[in-house]
Amino acid sequence: MSYELPVKDKSDGASRIKVTPFRKEVRKTVPHKHNNYFEIVYLSAGNGYHLIDHRKYEIKAPVIFFIRREQVHGFELDNDSDPAGFVLIVKKPFIDQSVDGELKTLFAKASNHSCLYLNERETIQQLFVLLAKEHEIIPTGNPPVTEGLLKALLAKVLEVAMPANKPDQALKAGLYQAYLELLSTGRPIKKQVAHYAALLNTTPQNLNAVCRKAANQAAAEILAGFIIGEAKRLLIYTSNTISEIAFALDFNDASHFIKYFKRSAGLTPKSFRLIP
Repeated sequence: MSYELPVKDKSDGASRIKVTPFRKEVRKTVPHKHNNYFEIVYLSAGNGYHLIDHRKYEIKAPVIFFIRREQVHGFELDNDSDPAGFVLIVKKPFIDQSVDGELKTLFAKASNHSCLYLNERETIQQLFVLLAKEHEIIPTGNPPVTEGLLKALLAKVLEVAMPANKPDQALKAGLYQAYLELLSTGRPIKKQVAHYAALLNTTPQNLNAVCRKAANQAAAEILAGFIIGEAKRLLIYTSNTISEIAFALDFNDASHFIKYFKRSAGLTPKSFRLIP
């Protein structure tokens, strides 16, 4: 007999981000996964356990959980508890198409954790309420508003969080976060993962393994995301020529950059720049 894990989809078809209150009637869910979005669960009240990839995390509110795509998770809440909180769903295009490098860095740092216990709840609760209200007003999302609120939320969570990771997991997380910080420091970008691995005193193979473990992406994929994000910022906020942008992003010629950008963004740099 074959058994396949159930795949749940709580996202809206047109929405790239969705925020809803945690369903109070939920007590136990069958272990399942989500293939097409990242899920953040914030609980301000409730008791029990949350299973993520075969590890049980005790629910000690306030607590926030990050469930990456393909991870298996399920709730085991006590029947006498009254859970409260929010569920935030983020689809990959929402982050990919953002030109806010700091948001991408914060999102990547947060997604490296599965469970964070929080020392503060008032500000985080208010930010979730604002995100939920924004979703009610514009279900498909208002990028400037939702990106700003999400960035504030992630920054605050990371500020007041107590990680539940084991020491060896924290060590790997440190290398992954150091890689992200190198990419977002504003120094000239290089297209080779080996360049960053050398700066981090590790091998490209080890950096790649850490990135796959932390973000389910190869180190080269993460680097490509930062290159495209920086290209979009330069195209939107500067008057630099395509050739100048290509050179700034470590491309030997503009034609290579144009092909690279189009393969990722679906249109040429010139066409992207002309979008109102």
